[in-house]
Amino acid sequence: MRITRRNTLSMLFCLLAGVLVLANPARAENPFAEVKVVLQISDPNPFKQTLVLNVANNLLKAYGPDKVDVEIVAFGPGLRLMFADNVNKGRIASLASNGVSFSACSNTMRNMGKKLGHPPELTENAKVVPAGVVRIIDLVKQGYVLVKP
Repeated sequence: MRITRRNTLSMLFCLLAGVLVLANPARAENPFAEVKVVLQISDPNPFKQTLVLNVANNLLKAYGPDKVDVEIVAFGPGLRLMFADNVNKGRIASLASNGVSFSACSNTMRNMGKKLGHPPELTENAKVVPAGVVRIIDLVKQGYVLVKP
């Protein structure tokens, strides 16, 4: 095979495409989901925190865990939902075992850490993302429906 400029560009394009696929933060937990929902929690109100968990649970019941992909993204005062000592930690664990993902904003964690004097301890089911709002925007671009209960 003769290496030409066109072949080189094609190979570079394929390599770049592969890197982008690997770097894409797209979720692979439930690739066959027919419904994709991101739930925002940015409110410290315990009622709203319970509500967002209820909505996630209702989505699982309505569509089944294999047909729905749910991610709860917490930022601002809503991050308290994902604190390790939150009264909902059992529900969070149960939802996580049924495929619901939990994302915590690192910007909020850093700011809360300054006020608390130490970084907040999160439930083991929470994964830290660079920015909660950016995570929501990225998921919406990937076809997720944003719901803010």
